[in-house]
Amino acid sequence: MSMGFLRQATKRICLALLLLLHIGQTGALQPESGINPANLALIVNDADPFSIRIAERYRVARRIPSENIIHVRIDPVTSTIDPVVFKKLKKALDRRAPAHVQAFLLAWTLPYRVGCMSITSAFAFGFDTAFCAKGCKPTKASPYFSSMSEAPFSDFGIRPTMMLAGVDEDQVENLLKRGIRADYSQPEGTIYLVTTGDKARSTRSPVFRKLAAEFRGRLPIRHLYTEALVDKKDVMLYFTGAKWLAGMDTLEFLPGAAADHLTSAGGVLDGIGQMSILRWLEAGATASYGAVVEPCNYPQKFPHPGVFIANYLRGESLIESYWKSVDWPGQGVFVGEPLARPFALKPADQM
Repeated sequence: MSMGFLRQATKRICLALLLLLHIGQTGALQPESGINPANLALIVNDADPFSIRIAERYRVARRIPSENIIHVRIDPVTSTIDPVVFKKLKKALDRRAPAHVQAFLLAWTLPYRVGCMSITSAFAFGFDTAFCAKGCKPTKASPYFSSMSEAPFSDFGIRPTMMLAGVDEDQVENLLKRGIRADYSQPEGTIYLVTTGDKARSTRSPVFRKLAAEFRGRLPIRHLYTEALVDKKDVMLYFTGAKWLAGMDTLEFLPGAAADHLTSAGGVLDGIGQMSILRWLEAGATASYGAVVEPCNYPQKFPHPGVFIANYLRGESLIESYWKSVDWPGQGVFVGEPLARPFALKPADQM
């Protein structure tokens, strides 16, 4: 890594930690702020019956306005879209997206990649090889990282994107139910930051230690040294690093929980060489994140737990909190129920 990139990355991480330290002073967000059903566009693949069915369930459950439903046609059996094909699709999509739309939700599991980028980053930024890297190199940073923006398209010209994905329709249905149950629930779970014996995949461990020692927020943080978390019934967040994890069937994730494992190919949703992030959703998490191509173990390419925690606990949605926590997101894919907001204030008309 060049010294210029190192200085820039260090500065951005310091800003992230400052955000965390000020969490107690920012106050909770209003329920209608940030990304919500009124400004989320639901993207449906008309070539994929799975996409059509889960999109309709999501539209009804989350009351997505009809003008926010956008239809596309993509080969539903391939993992990767050719960048040339994608650029044409994205250009047409941007013309059709209403100006008020601030984020996208892709209602499918395949494809999850565009050339060297994740599909969620490609939809957010447009295809751009600056967000890719051959070998162990830095990539272009996201202006949305650790920001206080409540309108990323208005502020930065990008639309954070998440995939409503799963191994089958039942998994997606359960995911949606967890997201809705999470809203305004004010859960009293635990944040687990786990350092495994896998040193190459434990590059977030210094941040884990710092957070566990200094955080004084509304949820307890436990930094553990173990190969895998087992027999915990209060999991709100679980961040670790490993190729595979055991014991997930012994855990209970609270509605709105997020979990990820820093590794090379967690975002390869149809892969078998390493654990797919879809396994987190199957186990009960509401969102996850993983790499679709080899990222090397730069912590900037994976979620910064401090930034995630700071934004989530002040009432932001899952898509906002997760996206803001990744400095270099070009090679990683976000999956889950984007609108879950467990720590937001309940609207007055629902009290």
